[in-house]
Amino acid sequence: MTIQQKIQLIEEMMELEEGELKADTVLEEIDEYDSFFKLYLTTYVKKNMNKRLTVEEINNFTTIQNICDYLE
Repeated sequence: MTIQQKIQLIEEMMELEEGELKADTVLEEIDEYDSFFKLYLTTYVKKNMNKRLTVEEINNFTTIQNICDYLE
């Protein structure tokens, strides 16, 4: 999956319009970066990647790029 595909996936999870997010977008500046999104991301990772995303890992995310890197 390319970085752009990952960003589009994140936009879909956050119910944002395509192109609203960039790799360097700071998560704290996004209203949709909330507990619902974090739960959705955790479920997606578990179901599609067979990985377990921890609270500590989520708390260490600061930008969209951090999430994209995790989705490798």
